[in-house]
Amino acid sequence: MNIVPLTPDRFADLERLFGPNGANSSCWCMWWRVAAKDWQAADNRAAIAGIVGRGEPVGLLAYDADEPVGWTAVAPRPAYPRLLRSQTLRLAPADEPGVWSVTCFYIHRRYRRKGVAAALLDAAVAHAETQGTTAVEGYPVDTAGERRPSGDLFTGTVPLFARAGFHEHARPATGRRIVMRFSR
Repeated sequence: MNIVPLTPDRFADLERLFGPNGANSSCWCMWWRVAAKDWQAADNRAAIAGIVGRGEPVGLLAYDADEPVGWTAVAPRPAYPRLLRSQTLRLAPADEPGVWSVTCFYIHRRYRRKGVAAALLDAAVAHAETQGTTAVEGYPVDTAGERRPSGDLFTGTVPLFARAGFHEHARPATGRRIVMRFSR
């Protein structure tokens, strides 16, 4: 498996992976990047294309040979305004320097439960470290061991992050998402 950053020349591969529905409900991995009040009116495909076109960090694509099979969003935490305002997660101040966030996974259904998400998470940490991060955060779902629909798990699961060396950083009183961090 080959995992590489999303660049303008690979955008067609993201489109092929996400399909006409933009992975999940036309999200195009913009959920955390678009304010809630702007979500319904947003052209998410065009928005992510613009971000990629400007060369901003967006995420990583996983390939099996030439076929795109998985995606993870990873970027500096300030790139995610909805994340920063989340009343559920209640993150540390936005000016905490050097923190990158892993906010989303999308694995093609034929490749789920084959280690693609784990490989993407490891690659996301390595990629963020090459960019000078001080810590990498994730916001996985605590499933308490129960099976959930794949659409509920787009931020990953606690066991996925724990196996990659992340530790619990904060457990908000409400919701199923917790904050996990990786730092050396």
